[in-house]
Amino acid sequence: MIHCEDVLKSFGDKNVLNGINLDIEEGQIFGLLGPSGAGKTTLIKILTNQLIFDSGNVKVMGKPVNKLTGEDKKKIGIMMDSFGLYERLSCNDNLKIFADIYGISHSCISEILNYVGLGEAGKRAASKLSKGMQARLKLARVFMHNPKIIFLDEPTSGLDPQSMKAIHKLILEKKNMGCTIFLTTHNMEEAAALCDNVALLNEGRIVECGVPEEICRKYNHQKTLSMHLASGEEIELPHNKEAAEKIFELLKKGMVETIHSSEPNLETVFLEITGRKLEEA
Repeated sequence: MIHCEDVLKSFGDKNVLNGINLDIEEGQIFGLLGPSGAGKTTLIKILTNQLIFDSGNVKVMGKPVNKLTGEDKKKIGIMMDSFGLYERLSCNDNLKIFADIYGISHSCISEILNYVGLGEAGKRAASKLSKGMQARLKLARVFMHNPKIIFLDEPTSGLDPQSMKAIHKLILEKKNMGCTIFLTTHNMEEAAALCDNVALLNEGRIVECGVPEEICRKYNHQKTLSMHLASGEEIELPHNKEAAEKIFELLKKGMVETIHSSEPNLETVFLEITGRKLEEA
């Protein structure tokens, strides 16, 4: 559904994207992880034909991105911070504007508001919504024309955990309906919870790519097991055959309260590769 080959983009003397290579299959959630300024939003703008790249090859739905027709573009949904809401208008009127742009009936508005949990807020001005409700209204705008590909640029940035969970539920439901979702985030937990595959982007380069769990296992250098015993003691054992008997005895005696393996998370992997944190501004 999405193909990038050696994509380069610079602004003046600054190289923002340096040879991006990606292949994203239909029906998966793909996460692009990186700190602010890594090039995530620039890549989304290129993939949605908002920005011209310097060189390389970019295809969406099997076509060069600059050859997408109006009908092709109707199969794409985009949620970005720069695409704001009309704050003085009600939720209903916000969606009416975009229904007219997409050439679809206003009759779908009530249904889509109910779908994102805003069924009771149709007459409320967007400015009167909480940040989490505004995020859901933006998703309603993205979902209302049933796109095949959805681009979400930091969709849960600044949201509380409950609002974030509600957004995640909607994203996963769309995946289960067959949508391909391209998600940018600097939230490691969000990526691990949602994404089938991720790419770690640093200073315009992809430094690692793959299934989140497999990436974490790849960088598991310590390979240890940490246990908290009923006595309050914390012990650490090597993750190997030699330790198996000791672990078995502790478990048999009911002495183990918790046990954890040592594999790192995506945040730790990113820090090891780049020396930077994903949350860095």
